[in-house]
Amino acid sequence: MKERPPFPARLDFSGGKPKGNRAPGHAHPAPGPTARPPVRVQSHGGGQDSNAVRMNMVRMLAGQGVGDAQVLFAMGSIERHRFVDSALVNQAYEDTSLPIGLGQTISKPGVVARMAELLRNGASGRLGRVLEIGTGCGYQAAVLSLLADEVYSIERLRGLHDKARDNLRHLRLPNLHLLFGDGMVGYARGAPYAAIIAAAGGEAVPQAWVDQLAVGGRLVAPVSAGSASARQQALLVIDKTAQGVRQTVLEAVHFVPLKSGVA
Repeated sequence: MKERPPFPARLDFSGGKPKGNRAPGHAHPAPGPTARPPVRVQSHGGGQDSNAVRMNMVRMLAGQGVGDAQVLFAMGSIERHRFVDSALVNQAYEDTSLPIGLGQTISKPGVVARMAELLRNGASGRLGRVLEIGTGCGYQAAVLSLLADEVYSIERLRGLHDKARDNLRHLRLPNLHLLFGDGMVGYARGAPYAAIIAAAGGEAVPQAWVDQLAVGGRLVAPVSAGSASARQQALLVIDKTAQGVRQTVLEAVHFVPLKSGVA
């Protein structure tokens, strides 16, 4: 039996670069239904509210290498401009992160799509139950709700938890559950999870996340390494098998720090 690597998982960047390339491409079976009625997008007319601008973003994502049709559909269905402040609406469909208050950001569309595609890992159907660490403004949670049977999303900052609830109300997503709490401990009541995704990066993947991941499941999270003055992050993919866990380090990324507790 292959020896299980120690946890928490920590990265060692030699030469200043993350090691590894894309994760192995085996697909996990997706329990549950394989189709869901699309979210009905309400356009408010003109500018960044138009479907055309959002479809341009989807074409941009495809040009960046996102090939999962379900991910592209979800990215095209959720109106990102509804999740940013009105002063930033003109940048909503650019591939850039934007501030959402309390020192946090909404991730780039390219990063959201990339991580969602990694979670799906070539699956033909929908994911089962998914745990998201860091709800933020709710945008990624909405995207995930179109890709999974059920999504639990936990946020440690009360102000953002409330903002996400307001942002998501119009979508009426019955399979999305917003939780206020410490994401470092996950959410054991919903475990095991077919997939876990984190929107903040720490020096290690908490053991609780790995424990709550189902056998056959996949975890995608940014993890940092290096000194405080030269901190780097990379995407870490963890696949949990009956024999243990396999870690794959991918490209460099930049996320807000992972913190414990609530505020």
